[in-house]
Amino acid sequence: MRVNLITLVGAVLIVLGIVAFAHRGIPYRSGERVIDVTSLRTSVNSRKIISMSPLLVGCVLIGGVALVIVGSTRS
Repeated sequence: MRVNLITLVGAVLIVLGIVAFAHRGIPYRSGERVIDVTSLRTSVNSRKIISMSPLLVGCVLIGGVALVIVGSTRS
């Protein structure tokens, strides 16, 4: 069974939309090297969120569902 590219993109958009709704944005981790001495290395990992408008997230979800429907009807 071969998956269409349109259906795959739609599924990815749906997953990103659900994650954005759940976390009020798209979370990611950022690591920064604070101290870098020959015998001592310290880094700080911080959690950051790309905030997104709920309207934009809703549009992403609707677009993903539309792509999945179009991709499944073309098969």
